[in-house]
Parts: sequence; C-alpha cells; structure tokens
Amino acid sequence: MKSNLFAVICTVLGMTFSASTLAQNVSQTVTTNAIKVENAYTRATVPGQQVAGGFMKIENKGASVDQLLSASSPVAGEVQLHEMAMEGNVMKMRQVKDIAVPAGGAVELKPGGLHLMFMNIKAPLTAGETVPVKLKFAKAGELEVKMPVNAMGSTGAIKH
Repeated sequence: MKSNLFAVICTVLGMTFSASTLAQNVSQTVTTNAIKVENAYTRATVPGQQVAGGFMKIENKGASVDQLLSASSPVAGEVQLHEMAMEGNVMKMRQVKDIAVPAGGAVELKPGGLHLMFMNIKAPLTAGETVPVKLKFAKAGELEVKMPVNAMGSTGAIKH
C-alpha cells in the first residue's frame, strides 16, 4: 500500500513539474507599428543574487534604423543595456548607451552578446513567473514585454 501511494505521489509531482517547466518557457510576441519583440526571457535567480540577464529578438519592420534607448522593470532597481565583448583574451561586459535595430532587420539580445542587465533585483526571480519590462525606443516609443522566467540552465524560450 505504501509503495502504491509513493508511486501516485511521484507521478503527480512529476506531472506538476513537467507542466511548470513547459509553462515557464512559453514566450510572447509583442508588436508596435514597426518593432516586433519575440522570444523574450530571463532566468531564475537564487536568494541574494542581485543581477540577471534579459534576452529577446527585436525586429524592425520600419524603413529606418531605430534604437533601444532604455529598459525598466519593477523587479529591479535599474535595467541597463549591456554587451559582452572580447578585450584581448578576456570576455568583458559593459554598459552601452543604446542598441541599434537596423531598418528591415533584427538584433538578438542573447547570452554572450547584447542583453538587458537587471540590477539590484528586489526579490528572487522564480521559474514559471513573468517579469514585466518596459522598453523605450527612439522612434517606436515604449513597449511593454512580459518576460517568462526560465529555470536556471535553460537555454531560451520555446518558439510558437
């Protein structure tokens, strides 16, 4: 009897974990007149962790270059625009003033490259929740994106 109960509990926990794993990876697509944001996500953090990265693809269907000027979120004291780049034999991260989004093109914010950096996170980001992020573009204006929080070690958002 105990082994049957144990098997039922394990099965229920397994189904719950599988459902939450699927839910945390679902991303949304947000569009303005010319700008389309898709596959946005961040990753779960541990208690005490003060920073996290934000990743997405930004497409510009407009006829002229636009720039991502800033980002903000209620989960962080500040959200900065960053890039990772090699300086000699060392990979360094630094803040950038803006991120150009080419006319008729796209830019990927991804680990190891351009990305958002959530600074002074107010509470741990938990897998399965979403984080509201406001993006401010020079031409397209403001756009709010809901970023799914993926489990640590996750490599990206599921495309739909």
